Amino acid sequence: MSPIRTQIVFDAVEPHALASFWAAALHYEPEEIDAFVRGLLNAGAVPADLVTEVDGKGGGRRWRRSAIPTTGSTSGAQGPVAASCSRQYRRPRPVKNRVHLDLLVGPEGCNSEVERLEALGATVLNVHEGDDGRWVLMSDPEGNEFDVS
Repeated sequence: MSPIRTQIVFDAVEPHALASFWAAALHYEPEEIDAFVRGLLNAGAVPADLVTEVDGKGGGRRWRRSAIPTTGSTSGAQGPVAASCSRQYRRPRPVKNRVHLDLLVGPEGCNSEVERLEALGATVLNVHEGDDGRWVLMSDPEGNEFDVS
């Protein structure tokens, strides 16, 4: 049986900014939907207030309240996680997230990966070193926690 493809959805105050962070963090390519959205607008199938203009890689016209930025990794690898998605949520995250991602880069790449993620806007919250291993607890630009190990 094949793995079930999964879409990761983050509620976000700024969905496009968070989608850009996670696309870069996971080495994913932005999905090109500008022509599709423009076609719907031109046909009068959707109102203009549902659309926004996004700058940068994978920019162009996008849905205002949701961002589905990725179609696969830049390396072409396909796994059970095929896309990340952010939907607009008007308030910051009120409590600790109960599910988080673990980015498994291996002990030799952990420090450089943490530095790369910090440059993208992530924050180091804690470094765990113990008998059960070493990992770095981080948060994305909107406070969602994840581990790097």
